[in-house]
Amino acid sequence: MAKDGRRWILESARAMLPDIRDRTARAVGEVERFDAERAGLRAGEALAEVEERIQGEISRWAREMEALGVEVKGVWLIDFDTGSGCFCWRWPERDIEWFHGHEEGFGGRVRIQ
Repeated sequence: MAKDGRRWILESARAMLPDIRDRTARAVGEVERFDAERAGLRAGEALAEVEERIQGEISRWAREMEALGVEVKGVWLIDFDTGSGCFCWRWPERDIEWFHGHEEGFGGRVRIQ
């Protein structure tokens, strides 16, 4: 079960997805911008600063996702815990179409029928 005790049904997870996609798109855009900036740098203080900004943006996104009641499983990867498993979504998927048991994780996800 989710850390906050919340259990999701597919309809409520899908209703939340537009907000999650918007927030994720914004974070992905920032990370891509920082990454482009990083590409022109060599090792040193400036590079470390850009890498810190990338990690900061990913951390901010993760906190936002957790505040929405979803579980962050990786960069741009979240689960909606149902109590018996999880609906699984990863950027840039358009919809929530996958489910996996608690033990299987991402590698064991199956398409929702």
